[in-house]
Amino acid sequence: MGRKLLLEHINEPGIQTFEVYRKKGGYASVEKALKTMKPDDVTEEVKKSGLRGRGGAGFPTGMKWSFIDKKSEKPRYLVCNADESEPGTFKDRYLMEKIPHALIEGMITSSYALGAKTSYIYIRGEYMYVAMILEKAIEEAYAKGFLGKNILGTDYSLDLYVHAGAGAYICGEETALLESLEGKRGNPRLKPPFPAVAGLYACPTVVNNVETIAAVVPIVNMGGDEYSKIGVGKSTGTKLISASGHINKPGVYEIELGVPVEEFIYSEEYCGGIWKGRKLKAVIAGGSSVPILPTDLILKTAKGEPRLMTYESLADGGFATGTMLGSGGFIVLDETASVVENLYTFARFYHHESCGQCSPCREGTGWMEKILHRFRDGHAKKEDIDLLWDVQRKIEGNTICPLGDAAAWPVASAIRHFRKEFEEAVMNSLELAHV
Repeated sequence: MGRKLLLEHINEPGIQTFEVYRKKGGYASVEKALKTMKPDDVTEEVKKSGLRGRGGAGFPTGMKWSFIDKKSEKPRYLVCNADESEPGTFKDRYLMEKIPHALIEGMITSSYALGAKTSYIYIRGEYMYVAMILEKAIEEAYAKGFLGKNILGTDYSLDLYVHAGAGAYICGEETALLESLEGKRGNPRLKPPFPAVAGLYACPTVVNNVETIAAVVPIVNMGGDEYSKIGVGKSTGTKLISASGHINKPGVYEIELGVPVEEFIYSEEYCGGIWKGRKLKAVIAGGSSVPILPTDLILKTAKGEPRLMTYESLADGGFATGTMLGSGGFIVLDETASVVENLYTFARFYHHESCGQCSPCREGTGWMEKILHRFRDGHAKKEDIDLLWDVQRKIEGNTICPLGDAAAWPVASAIRHFRKEFEEAVMNSLELAHV
């Protein structure tokens, strides 16, 4: 069994409440940080840990914290990105629903490190019931003296608020999130300036994912050096994986980074193998926006080495033969699945969720949906394959935010690795035309 740092007490009765969470060692990191450490000491421990952002990008968290403008006289803010909208990803919801105080504790410790006196949890509108769970947990934390004025008798004070979005995928992008939090339309901002300099209300701001902030708790408790011993290379610590699709045991799993992909799919400890005894066809390893890989490339790298559940191993070979760990939305497809059908579903989603600010994304996602609709419904022509490739190529790298890339990458990888399926769809279209 792998080590559990975030989900160790997930099945403990009453763990949602302050009393039970506290009995299981909860809020120890707040006590340690506020009473024995300076804010910069906490940041240093996070740097030592090697923790990387768990929302998708995988950027070193401690380095991101160090970018915050400490020379500014403006207030600083910590904003938790709980707008978990990536198709295939549901681990943040699970964590907030089951152990809400883990996030609250992480917010307090992280806010102290950054010098934030006011912090926010921005949660997607569809998670309203989870927002109510968080509100209750925050009330308990206030009542027990872990939020508000002079926490634990120190000179540090913090107010924490939950803000619900209105169901826009684009607000998972940090600058669009900040725009929405300010009450504006959720359009991504041009960068620079980056949020660390001019974020929420044009003040120094750090935006971190739910799992990232929750991971700060064990890092402070055990020390950054000890945390860094878990995992492989630059992929340190544990990672929550949302496993779904054609597997026997879908759900949220906490793995030590470095577990072989094959073990994760087939072992009884995790996914339990492919359902109905079928064969594996492909995997989307990090949520809908990452490249899809066929069986031979998801289990082994192009060099023939076992593919590991790490940032580096999954990305080995670049997008030609690799993919990304992303947000950990691990979607498994068996031999009966249609890559074209799956891709069409994704294309519809990205077209619908484009904010429309950038022409390549606004127009390109619409074109991709239309072309894929032709493949799905038997109206495709052979030249549509190259047209689809050309459209995605003109979107990637030409937009303000990564939504354009997120829409293009699955299309590019599907054509690259499953071109035969597209060609078969064209042949079916020709047969239908002659009926």
